[in-house]
Amino acid sequence: MIKKLVVLALLVSTQGMAQEWKSLFNGKDLTGWKQLGGKAVYKVEDGAIVGYTVNNTPNSFLVTQEEYGDFVFEVDVFLSDPMNSGIQFRSLSAPDYENGRVHGYQMEIDPSDRGWSGGIYDEGRRDWLTFPEINPQVKTAFKMGQWNKYRIEAVGSQIRTFINGVPVSYLIDDMTPKGFIALQVHSIYAEMKEGMKIKWKNIRINTKNPRLTPPDNTPVVNLLTNHLSDQEKYQGYRLLFNGKDLSGWRSVYSNDLPGKRWSVKDGLLSVSPSDGSETGNDIVTTGKYKAFELVFDFKLSEGANSGVKYFVDEKYDSGGKSGIGLEYQILDDEKHPDARLGAAGNRTLASLYDLIPSDKLTSRFFGKKTDWKTGRIIVFPDNRVQHWLNGFKVLEYKRNDNIFKVLVARSKYKDFEGFGTAAEGPILLQDHGDLVQFKNIKIRELK
Repeated sequence: MIKKLVVLALLVSTQGMAQEWKSLFNGKDLTGWKQLGGKAVYKVEDGAIVGYTVNNTPNSFLVTQEEYGDFVFEVDVFLSDPMNSGIQFRSLSAPDYENGRVHGYQMEIDPSDRGWSGGIYDEGRRDWLTFPEINPQVKTAFKMGQWNKYRIEAVGSQIRTFINGVPVSYLIDDMTPKGFIALQVHSIYAEMKEGMKIKWKNIRINTKNPRLTPPDNTPVVNLLTNHLSDQEKYQGYRLLFNGKDLSGWRSVYSNDLPGKRWSVKDGLLSVSPSDGSETGNDIVTTGKYKAFELVFDFKLSEGANSGVKYFVDEKYDSGGKSGIGLEYQILDDEKHPDARLGAAGNRTLASLYDLIPSDKLTSRFFGKKTDWKTGRIIVFPDNRVQHWLNGFKVLEYKRNDNIFKVLVARSKYKDFEGFGTAAEGPILLQDHGDLVQFKNIKIRELK
């Protein structure tokens, strides 16, 4: 009897869940949809919506007539031609925004070698928000020439994407809480040509009982200020800066609280400008760290110089200047002369200062020099270290191996015995006499 009741309960539950889903496509025609943007061709063929590329037209969008806020959305996608596309969601089109240009979140469909399918792009606004680069094993989730299950979970400020059951992106952002869903046919560029096609079917949405998949190890891009999500907490992150004061920080070479050059206002940690020199007013964390992943957002003023240092060792005498440690360089490469010193660009933005230059790829993904940027330093238990900038790995090395020792011997640190090899050390924010701001400083310890 008990088993029968359990089975009955499961059936009722399953039927209830099934009723939560609403189909957005009847399999016959485009009822409930309208076209915006370009003039790509949309047809219904064999129970699927098919989009065809057309020459000399901008991005095209087949848009739902309804708008959606919190939801779980699913669609099957088939791509046999090497063309770019995407699924718009929480997107908008209004006459007062670039003459009605479609703008908003997009889940990428990308068959190219870079493998960015499932990344989140902000169409018509901020460009890329999440990249699969930090989670490379998901870059093969999309399969050319077969049907792929795309899933978007959007609940409040939290957005998750999945391809064929593989979690790809986790974005936390509150710019747009509601908007339409759209099927994109990209304008023709690069090796694309007219007549390429993409197909969508089994398009459905759940707005009555949308839930996020439980926390897992998918990397998070959190665009809220000094906010720690449940996903980040699950992964072991904690805030190093609370957005209110400098609790957990002290002056370098001292147990005193940071001086007046450091201030907190509107959730931002700022160091005030002076003469652009190393002032000896750096701040360090009260805690020390061994293996860790540190994430931080920073914003440079014109011509500014600063840095984030790790494995700082206060036994070294810096001569009244900055604390000594491995440094993630923060610099206006165009305006500050330090970018042209050192060797092979090893004093430019995101470099391991005076040791290893960063590979910043293309400027498109790093924005204007005064934009907010996201840095990431990962120190693995085996002493491998990575620097990341705006979602891209820009360098990797191993502490204390032979190559590292040679680099140190040729650097400004050659006289500091054992430089960069300490078992643990605090995190340091540098005062180099220029206005620099920080926020969203988070760390998790690795084992």
